Amino acid sequence: MSSSTVERIRSVAARITTPLLPDDYLKMINPLWTARELRGKVIEVVPETDDAATLVIKPGWGFRADYAPGQYVGIGVDIDGRWHWRSYSISSTPDSNRDTLTITVKAMPEGFLSEHLVRGLEPGTIVRLALPQGEFVLPDPPPAKILFWTGGSGITPVMSMLRTMDRRGTMPDVVHVHSAPTQDQAIFRDERLALAERHEGLQTIENFDDEHGILDVEKLTKVCPDWRERETWVCGPAPMLEAAEKHWSKSKLGKSLHIERFSADLSASAEGGHVTFSKSEKEVDLDGATTLLEAGEEAGIQMPFGCRMGICHTCILPLKKGVVKDLRNGAEYQENQNIQTCVTAAAGDCVIEI
Repeated sequence: MSSSTVERIRSVAARITTPLLPDDYLKMINPLWTARELRGKVIEVVPETDDAATLVIKPGWGFRADYAPGQYVGIGVDIDGRWHWRSYSISSTPDSNRDTLTITVKAMPEGFLSEHLVRGLEPGTIVRLALPQGEFVLPDPPPAKILFWTGGSGITPVMSMLRTMDRRGTMPDVVHVHSAPTQDQAIFRDERLALAERHEGLQTIENFDDEHGILDVEKLTKVCPDWRERETWVCGPAPMLEAAEKHWSKSKLGKSLHIERFSADLSASAEGGHVTFSKSEKEVDLDGATTLLEAGEEAGIQMPFGCRMGICHTCILPLKKGVVKDLRNGAEYQENQNIQTCVTAAAGDCVIEI
């Protein structure tokens, strides 16, 4: 059913439903018909490797499929009555005629939600969604010469880029170097090799740690000798990203390097304290390692968020009283300042306006 039809139903319902809102009735007909929050329905969970799976999601009313290849989407899942939120790169291609999107998730040993998404999520589950965002994107048209360097689940945003160029017939001169611990853990391997067979300009280079050792910057420059001439996108484990940043910066080529991180390094510590979320009338006692974003979500508050690692600034909220600390670098922020809740923790009692 089209969004205009849903709007007409909502308009009629608004005139005949009191005190419930039209959305309350629309959700009874179809749980995806709501303007209060963006929702999606998990249509299928497709295993990719032993520890990774692709979730095929049908978004509800209000979702637009004009995201850029490489962007990520926030997903919230209700587990035992508590909503857990994370952001994952979209692995499908943007297409206005398509009514689903996909995210591909690797189960991490310390990742409670990723483990649930890969091994415990049932088709038919209704999830909450946040609109796609992110700057790690493929321009249209793509550059004439591209280098993709990916590791592990870092393949997911680049897979969206490769699929998009394949669908549009705009595959330029691309070298894709991908590392995985073993051949069996190489996500999308069959599809990537098929793409290379189909496109003369696409060269796929594989590195399996158990066979070839760790692929570092030195090996990368050997397998792609003209790397200096290529616009480069790198996504993978933190050591890979740090090595790429240093190497491209040393070569004065930082402007041609695009990096996507999956998490922030929250190595600093705070004192903790009693946190009041003023508008929501929720209060919690926090240790110094729990971020204010996590605390708000644990308390049942629908917190604004995007990247969850201090880059996009979507999570910013006013700090009305007290002091908080940035867990990336130890910087302190005091009352009447706007703070990034995804990377800050309480450094004493404080009040957050939400």
